[in-house]
Amino acid sequence: MSQSGSQRYFHLHLVSDATGETLNTVAKAAAAQYSDFRPVAHIYALVRTPSQLNRALREIEEQPGIVLFTLINPDIRRHLEEQCGAMGVPCLSILDPIIAILSQYLNASSRPQVGGQHALNSDYFRRIDALNFTMAHDDGQSIDDLEKADVVILGVSRTSKTPTSIYLAQRGIRTANIPIVPGIPVPQKMIDLQGPLIVGLIASAERIAQIRRHRLLSLKESRSTDYIDPRQITDELMLMKTLCSRNEWPIIDVTRRSVEEIAATILNMLSETRRIDK
Repeated sequence: MSQSGSQRYFHLHLVSDATGETLNTVAKAAAAQYSDFRPVAHIYALVRTPSQLNRALREIEEQPGIVLFTLINPDIRRHLEEQCGAMGVPCLSILDPIIAILSQYLNASSRPQVGGQHALNSDYFRRIDALNFTMAHDDGQSIDDLEKADVVILGVSRTSKTPTSIYLAQRGIRTANIPIVPGIPVPQKMIDLQGPLIVGLIASAERIAQIRRHRLLSLKESRSTDYIDPRQITDELMLMKTLCSRNEWPIIDVTRRSVEEIAATILNMLSETRRIDK
C-alpha cells in the first residue's frame, strides 16, 4: 500500500475466466466503503489456461495486493490460491458465499459454466434491443413510436437524461428521453402516452449552471449566454415542474444523485407501476 498526499493507494487484482464485469462491479462497490483509500485495479479477463494465469501471478508478485477471482476450472483456481498463499497476499472467490447459500437453500449442487452469466439467452437479446431503442430515441428523436418505450425521461439540459437512459437500457428497459426547452412545446403525442412510465428529472439551478459552464468550456465556448444564466435555468425548472404537476408525472431531483441512483429510483417506480397494473 502506498500514499500520495492524504489519500492512500492499494493494489486490487481481479482475475476472471470471463469478462471480469462481475468482479469489477463488486470490487467497486466494496472499495467505495473506504473513501480514504483508492484502489489501483488490475483486471485479468478470460484467464483459462496456466500460462494466462502465470502472467497475472507475475504482476501480483510485482505489485502485491488483494486478489479477487471468479474461476471455474479447479486446477487453475487451486494454483492461484496456492501461489497467493505463498506470496502472503489475501485471495478470495467472491461468488463462493453466494453459491454456498444457494446450494443449501435449493438443496442442489451447482453446475458451473465459464461465462455462463453472459450466455446469449433471451435476456441478452432483450438488453441489445433496449439499447438500440434507447439510442434511436435519445434527445427527442423518433417520437412517433414512444408508446413502445418502457420509460420516457423528461428534463432540461444537463440533468443526466442520456446517461440514465443508457444505464436503464443495459438493464433491458426501453427508454426514450425528451429535452424540455423554453419556447418549444412538448409534443402532444407525449401528453397522450398511456403505456410508458413518464419521469421528470430536475436539479438545483446552481448545479445545472455549473455543469453547463463546464460543458461550454469543453467546447471552447466563452461567449456569455442565457444557457448558463441561473435565472433562465430557474424559469426552465419551473416550466418543467408545472408540466409534470399538470400531467401527474413523478419528478426526481438528481442534484446529489449518481446515474446509478437515478436509474434505481426509476426502476423502483417502474416495478411499482407494473405491480399496480396487474
